[in-house]
Amino acid sequence: MQFRQDAKNLFALLVLAACVAMSGSLATAAYPDRVIKIIVPFAPGGGTDAIARVLAQEMAKHLGASIIIENKPGAGTIIGAQAVAAAEPDGYTLLMGTFAHAVNPSLNAKLPFDPHKDFAPIALVARSPNIVVVNPKSSFRSVADLIAAAKAEPDKISYGTFGTGTSAHLAGEMFKRMAKVNMTMVPYKGSAPAITDLIGGQIQVMFTTIASAASLIEGGQLRALAVTTAERSPAFAQLPTVAETGLPGFEAETWYGLFAPAKTPPDIIDRLNRSAAKAVQADAFKKLSVNEGLVLIAAPPQEFGRYYRSEVERWRKVIEDAGIKVE
Repeated sequence: MQFRQDAKNLFALLVLAACVAMSGSLATAAYPDRVIKIIVPFAPGGGTDAIARVLAQEMAKHLGASIIIENKPGAGTIIGAQAVAAAEPDGYTLLMGTFAHAVNPSLNAKLPFDPHKDFAPIALVARSPNIVVVNPKSSFRSVADLIAAAKAEPDKISYGTFGTGTSAHLAGEMFKRMAKVNMTMVPYKGSAPAITDLIGGQIQVMFTTIASAASLIEGGQLRALAVTTAERSPAFAQLPTVAETGLPGFEAETWYGLFAPAKTPPDIIDRLNRSAAKAVQADAFKKLSVNEGLVLIAAPPQEFGRYYRSEVERWRKVIEDAGIKVE
């Protein structure tokens, strides 16, 4: 008698498990059946916001669903990232992650999420170099000139940044460490005031983004010395890399990638990745890539995951050596 009851209970559990699995499969098969939201952890109008909006527009065409952008700036992207980490893992709340997502674990003693365990990588969408720029009247015509001058007069050369832990700041710190020089860091509240002072001669160099400097380089208001990526940039193919011109192994770049909350079903992750891969092939994205100096990628989730972990470790060493912390 007990055996029959146990058998009935087991059968009921199997039926229940099958129903749950079937309902999950049906939900996944129907995805997406409502609006998808991409959270951008910056204010509207910046480069990340522009990239996310074009990505959303093009992915919506392939997914057959509406995709909206929700800007959640604050705390160096932590507020926006926290919102995604806490969201349901159903593919309807995504994060437009950036370089900041990889450096925050080292800059902050405590985060309200685990950057590795609470997110699932979807696609590395694009990468972009920073560019080393000086005043056109500067005597520096190469990275080698800059290194020689910094060694000759320690701390005399100043470089501008647009915030603690930004790519411009950390590229400068990596440069100092690898070149074995001392330069003075001057913080600004954005790239525009820093570049204004560079043009005015108040600071001597910046490791800024291509988007912020390209038109000024073309107009003769800034002189470009090198790009910071391992390979030359298609946007400035004539420019050498920092590695080519004096610092072998130097590599620093900005990047943009799409994340979902952890435990998002793999087939939803795969569908989003395939959609992102199609999106970056669109004319709108190609036009944006020229303006922003982007190299479009749409790398698969596993590759993006490896890249993200390597970025976390790359910058951890720089941040620890320089003793940088967010106050």
